[in-house]
Amino acid sequence: LYIITQRLDTIGRDSGMDVPSLFIVVFAPVGKAFNGEAAMREDVQVLRSLPGVVDAVAINAVPLSGGGSASVYFTEPGEKGVQSPANYFAVDEHGIGTLGVKLVEGRNFDASVVRKYPRNSSESPPEMIMTRAAAEALFPGQSAVGKTVYDGLGQPTRVVGVVERMHGSWPSWSKFERVVLQPVIPDEQQAVYMVRAKPGQRDAMMALAEQKLGAIDNGRIITKVRSLEYIAANTYADDRAMAVYMTVVIALLLGIAALGVFGLAAFNVSTRTKQIGTRRAVGARRFDIVRYFLVENWLVTTVGVFAGCALALLLGYWLSTAFELPRLKLYYLLAGVVGLWAVGLAAALVPARRASLVSPAVATRTV
Repeated sequence: LYIITQRLDTIGRDSGMDVPSLFIVVFAPVGKAFNGEAAMREDVQVLRSLPGVVDAVAINAVPLSGGGSASVYFTEPGEKGVQSPANYFAVDEHGIGTLGVKLVEGRNFDASVVRKYPRNSSESPPEMIMTRAAAEALFPGQSAVGKTVYDGLGQPTRVVGVVERMHGSWPSWSKFERVVLQPVIPDEQQAVYMVRAKPGQRDAMMALAEQKLGAIDNGRIITKVRSLEYIAANTYADDRAMAVYMTVVIALLLGIAALGVFGLAAFNVSTRTKQIGTRRAVGARRFDIVRYFLVENWLVTTVGVFAGCALALLLGYWLSTAFELPRLKLYYLLAGVVGLWAVGLAAALVPARRASLVSPAVATRTV
């Protein structure tokens, strides 16, 4: 249950983005007629003009996709001071509006600082916007707006804004909320178009975007159009499969435990029929017989439950130290104890009621 809860919590985290309304358009340059920056600006302008679209942007990587770029940032030049890695995304001044993230400090990019850098350039943009998680990692207890951060080459970049939350490319990364937005037009070899539709119009806009862009001959082809929900679902497929697998395992184990308790109780009743009849003959009520077998099976279940708790604690400790996993919460053990008691008593109830129906006359039989 603890593992299932962790997986479901991971899948259900708030990404900070308008995921249900977002989709991507993937393209590929196929001819010399493709003029990277001009063609991408034309395509994005067409996407922004669609009636059901809120905004669109060219971006270098897709959040929640499992693929992207990261860099290490420092608070002092020469790789000194506080350092923190962050997943970075190249967008223009429409990036925040397209992603649907919430700007909580500072300002958005100015269109004048957005530019396309030469391929394989190591030049750093003059400003950036970062998530609150990245800001707190670099400037704990301070506002990051107006501060300067440095890349590994010592190039300065000024923080002009902070967004509340945004998940990066790798949801399984422990620092997945440390994200940086840069005012850069991405290289056409890596870029995709990200589009934010109006609520309820995503699917219609996906079809319309493919149709409109496909009608433009500017040296590129549209290879696929996918919703961000679809991409995120693929990224979280292992977590979802783990949750389903563990649910099936739990159901099977509880079923096997219940069958074991039922079989043991039924065997006890069948081998102690004369003893039950004797007790009934000396005045035991049917309720007394039922209670006797339920208590007996409860004691057997309790021995197994507490032995299992001890093993669970040892296993949980080993997993947390060997693989740096979170410690098992004790209330899961308590819930497990109560749940197994309930399963054990429910499984023993039918044999116990059958025992209560034994006639007192059975005590006088010799055969």
